Amino acid sequence: MSRYSAITGWGMHVPEQTLTNADLERMVETSDEWITTRTGIKERHVVRPDESAFDLALPAARQALERAGIEGKDLSLIIVATVSYDYRFPSTANLLQHALGAQCGAFDMQAACTGFLYAMSTAHQFIANGSARHVLVIGVEVLSKVVDYTDRGTCVLFGDGAGAIVLSASEQPGGLLGYTLGSDGANPELLYIPAGGSREPLTEEGLREGRQWVKMNGAEVFKFATRVMGTAMEEALANAGMTAQDMDLFIPHQANLRIIDAASRRLGLPQEKVFVNIQKYGNTSAAAVPIALCEAIDQGLVYPGAHLGMVAFGAGLTWAAAVVKWTASVATKPTARRATPITVTGRRS
Repeated sequence: MSRYSAITGWGMHVPEQTLTNADLERMVETSDEWITTRTGIKERHVVRPDESAFDLALPAARQALERAGIEGKDLSLIIVATVSYDYRFPSTANLLQHALGAQCGAFDMQAACTGFLYAMSTAHQFIANGSARHVLVIGVEVLSKVVDYTDRGTCVLFGDGAGAIVLSASEQPGGLLGYTLGSDGANPELLYIPAGGSREPLTEEGLREGRQWVKMNGAEVFKFATRVMGTAMEEALANAGMTAQDMDLFIPHQANLRIIDAASRRLGLPQEKVFVNIQKYGNTSAAAVPIALCEAIDQGLVYPGAHLGMVAFGAGLTWAAAVVKWTASVATKPTARRATPITVTGRRS
């Protein structure tokens, strides 16, 4: 079995329903100008009450399998990165295994917004050691169901969606060339959901206090993210024997445009090498990087031989970065991007 693991299929799916900044102006004390200048977000997609993570992940997975030219029965493993699973147990990956007709192991992985890159690096290990040939990796979130829409500091940030890839064993040099994973669990309360776990089971009192919703110390998370995004990407590049100048496209976690710009400046990257779609989706957590990858491919920005840098940070606090040499056949002519200019000023308050 070859040690190379290449992305051979990709897919994404977002809910039809959108929540714009204008909509949020009618729900909470905020404005389009306040949201845009502090985050870069203009709208986000949100699920209907009857939709779950499974409902978003399944079409994304099917699209990825079709592009890879395989079926569910060909999979060796399914890994789903999510913090908004359908049930406490069984795993959402378990539900997808059945729906796809797969005959393999399946499990969920929880690393918050960093989850997709954690899952991709884990899939790579199964392929590199010869125990898997095709691994389906999905990042999916329905954070609209755990966001407090009276808290303007969090409700304006998050959206729902799913992105998927098939990672396959390959004899062709390329694929995942290097990565880094990181974690610092000293201050989980910087970004967490207080109640609902074994530490604090959800009670009637907890519900009244809103402890089932996402809580975030925005200023501290912002400082952490602006520091770690660039350094994590540099570490992954070094592990691949590369520098930032070797990257053809930078695909960062879509959490805040100012954080993306800070990381890009640290890496010395021009705007045309940085992919941004936060204005359309907001922060979709574990789904953000694979959704951005799919859109970059659709826009002709990814081509055989291109070196892609991906990086994310999330609750935990966690971080990860990966370098991929693209080998699949896609459009080969890079095109311009960032069609909608976004101005972001000041610090997030």
